[in-house]
Amino acid sequence: MANGPVAYFSMEIALESGLPTYSGGLGVLAGDTIKAAADLGVPLVAVTLLHRKGYFFQRLAGRTQVAEPVAWWPSEWLEPTTARTSVELDGVRVAIRVWKRVVRGAGGATVQVVFLDTDLEENESQHRGLTDQLYGGDHDHRLRQEVVLGIGGVRALRALGIDECRAYHMNEGHAALLTAELLREHEARTGEAAASDRAAAAVRAQCVFTTHTPIPAGHDRFGLEQVRRIAGAGQVYATSPLFVKDGELHTTHVGLSLSRFANAVSRRHAEVSARMFPGSRIESITNGAHTATWAAAPMAALFDRVAPGWRMNAARLEAVWNVSDADIVGAHRESKAALIRRVNRETNAGLCSRDFTIGLARRATGYKRLSLIFSDRERLAHLAGVHGAIQIVMAGKAHPKDGGGAHVLHDLIEVADAPPAGVRVVFLPGYDMELAGMLVAGSDVWLNTPERPLEASGTSGMKAAINGVPSLSILDGWWLEGCEQGVTGWAVGDDGPIRAHPAGWDQDAAALYDALDRSVLPLFRADGAGWTAVMRGAISRNGPKFSAHRMVREYAERAWGVSPVSAAS
Repeated sequence: MANGPVAYFSMEIALESGLPTYSGGLGVLAGDTIKAAADLGVPLVAVTLLHRKGYFFQRLAGRTQVAEPVAWWPSEWLEPTTARTSVELDGVRVAIRVWKRVVRGAGGATVQVVFLDTDLEENESQHRGLTDQLYGGDHDHRLRQEVVLGIGGVRALRALGIDECRAYHMNEGHAALLTAELLREHEARTGEAAASDRAAAAVRAQCVFTTHTPIPAGHDRFGLEQVRRIAGAGQVYATSPLFVKDGELHTTHVGLSLSRFANAVSRRHAEVSARMFPGSRIESITNGAHTATWAAAPMAALFDRVAPGWRMNAARLEAVWNVSDADIVGAHRESKAALIRRVNRETNAGLCSRDFTIGLARRATGYKRLSLIFSDRERLAHLAGVHGAIQIVMAGKAHPKDGGGAHVLHDLIEVADAPPAGVRVVFLPGYDMELAGMLVAGSDVWLNTPERPLEASGTSGMKAAINGVPSLSILDGWWLEGCEQGVTGWAVGDDGPIRAHPAGWDQDAAALYDALDRSVLPLFRADGAGWTAVMRGAISRNGPKFSAHRMVREYAERAWGVSPVSAAS
C-alpha cells in the first residue's frame, strides 16, 4: 500500500458557518470527518471546490423563500497557495488555483483542506464562475464541476507535492472522476492502457467510495453525447464500461466499480443500497457527529469537568451516566434559554423557556415530511390542551429549483402564522451551522419524520443527543441503531413493512401524536428524574456510539488502512 495521506474528496465541506462551502448534511458530515481525523491524528488531506457564492443565503418574502448569493471574502477565511493546475473542458484549458485551510485537532495534529478555484482572469467567462455556486447551474455545469473536483483535485494534490496517497476516498459520486485521472496517471507511468483490466485493478486498489442517498435522483448520470461535448470523445469515462452504464456516465456505478471498499452510511441504508445496485458489495459504516463541534458551551463545560479527554475520544462521554440530574438539567437549561432568546429577539414569538419545545430542521423536500406533525392540527391542539403549551421551532432550506420543497416551506410558514390553539410555531430563516447548533442544543426533543426507507442516515439527531436532547423519530437510518425506547428517546411507529406513500402519512402521524400523548409529554410534565434519565441516556449511550471519532476509526481500520495515532484513541 502506498504511503502518503488519505485523500478525501467531497463536493461540499462544512467547517464553520462563516465559510459557506456547504449546503447541508453531506457537507457537515465531511467537515466532521475532517475534524475527527485531526483529533485522532489520521493522515488526511481533503479536497473540495471554493464556492464563492456559497449554496445560497436564505431570506423570506412573506411565505416564500428568496435565494441570494452568499456575500463573503475567501481571502479572510482561506490561505492562498502558489499551486496551479488545469483541466480540459469544452475544448479549452481551464486553469485552477488552489487555496487551503488547516484544521487543527484537539491533540495538535492537523488536516489540510484544499479548495479549487477557477475564478482566474485567464479563463473564459463561462469557466471563471464554474466553481462559484454549490449545486447551481444546469446539468452541463454539474458535469464541469465534477471534472474540476475529481480530475482537477488529483492534479492539485500533485501541484502541492502530494505525489501519492494511501487511499482516495470519494464522498459521494460527485468525486468519481478522480478515478479517470488515476487511470491516466497509471497509463503514463506504466504504458498500460487506461481502459485495461490491469489499470482498473491498480486504481481499484487505491480507492474508497461512500454512497449517501437511497433516492435514485441523487445519483448523477450524464449522457455520453454530453460527456463527449464537454470533456472530449477520447476520455476513458466516455467509453469504458467501468464508467458507462445503460448508455450513460453513471457516477455511483463508477464509485462501486473502481473501489476496493464501498459503504453506505447506516445498516438499513446498506440494505437499501444493495437492492439498488445488485451485485455490488456495499458495507455499512454509520455516520457520526463531531462532539466538540456540536456540544453547546454549557454542555461542553460539563463534559470537561466529568469526562476529561472527551474532545479526543468521545467514548469518554459514557461517564455522563453517573452525572447528577442537576448538572445535566442546568447545562441544558442554559442552552434552551439561549435558543429562546434568539427566537424571541428575531421573531417576537413570545416563546417561554419553561414550555415543551420541539426542534425540527431539515432540508425542505417532500420525503423529509417536515409538516407531518401538522397533519392533524386539531389533535395537536388537543395535546396542548391536555399536557400544556407546545412550542415548535423549525428551520430548513429548499433547493431553489425544488418546487415541491418551496411548497413545503410555504406550508410551514403558513402554520407558523396561524398555529393551532396552545401551540406556538416559529420558522427561522437562514439555516446554517450556527443555527443548527442552537436548535439541537436548545430543544427539549428532536423530531425527525422522513418517509421510510429514504433516510440514509441522518446526523441531526446525533448532534441533539450530544446535548442531552432525545430524539422522537421514525425508525429509519441511524435511529434504527440508536433508539432505545424510553432510554435514548422514542420511536414514531414501528419497523414493520414499509407503508406506501401517502397512506403512511396518516399512520405515521397517528403514531407521532400517540407517542407525544402517551410517553413524551407526560414524562416531560412530570418534571422529575424520569425525563433527566432519558437526557442522560442520549448523551452517554448515543454520544459515544454515534461520534465522528468512532466513525473515523472504522474508516481508518476497514477502508483506509491506517491507524489513528492519538494517545486517547
